[in-house]
Amino acid sequence: MEILPAIDLINGRCVRLIQGRYDRQINYNDDPVAQARQFYDVGAAWLHVVDLDGAKRGQPVNADVVAEIAKNVPMMIELGGGIRTEEAIVKMLDAGVTRLILGSSAIKQFDWFCQMAQKYPHKLVLGLDARGSTVATEGWLEQGRQTVLDFANRCADLPLAAIVCTDISKDGMLAGPNIERTQQLVEAVKLPIIAAGGVTTVEDVKTLKAAGVAGAIIGRALYEGTVTLTGALAAAR
Repeated sequence: MEILPAIDLINGRCVRLIQGRYDRQINYNDDPVAQARQFYDVGAAWLHVVDLDGAKRGQPVNADVVAEIAKNVPMMIELGGGIRTEEAIVKMLDAGVTRLILGSSAIKQFDWFCQMAQKYPHKLVLGLDARGSTVATEGWLEQGRQTVLDFANRCADLPLAAIVCTDISKDGMLAGPNIERTQQLVEAVKLPIIAAGGVTTVEDVKTLKAAGVAGAIIGRALYEGTVTLTGALAAAR
């Protein structure tokens, strides 16, 4: 199982939003490249980056920062936030991003998303952000009607790199992940499932590994020290 330490960007700085709320922001590091380097030095192979400004505006905003990370830190980068056009896909892949998370655009433009998945096989990740059992879009600002499991099943045969499922109620709360929903996804589709939201302790990592997930994204817990990256990587191995 992979551990993906997270960097969330607003105005080029590393932050965390509590439950995805832009009015509940915690600032952590003004230098995302240095933060990524710290994660790499500990042994992380992957980096999960979210362009929160991009998620809100519907297009990449912190693209230059992401490109600087890719240029200076030899990690594989998974990027989400504002990837809603083919132009954005090409721009960020060319910038050195390994794979891109599409959430709002996948849900609202499903036929287009299927075309992009076929055109860029194993470069796209379906981002399912759950509030309750249904998916949220537009940087978690809008609530949809489709359930997480139903939409995952619609995408099960696409050549996607993975599905990232985030429980919004758990995100940034340091209260443990939603194991039940994650387990349901693992059992429902054959695509790799990456869990996000609430991963707080080494025990959480071990539980997710036992559930069969391919990866776990850890954000606030690393910055707050409730889990160390060294400990999480060891548990994942």
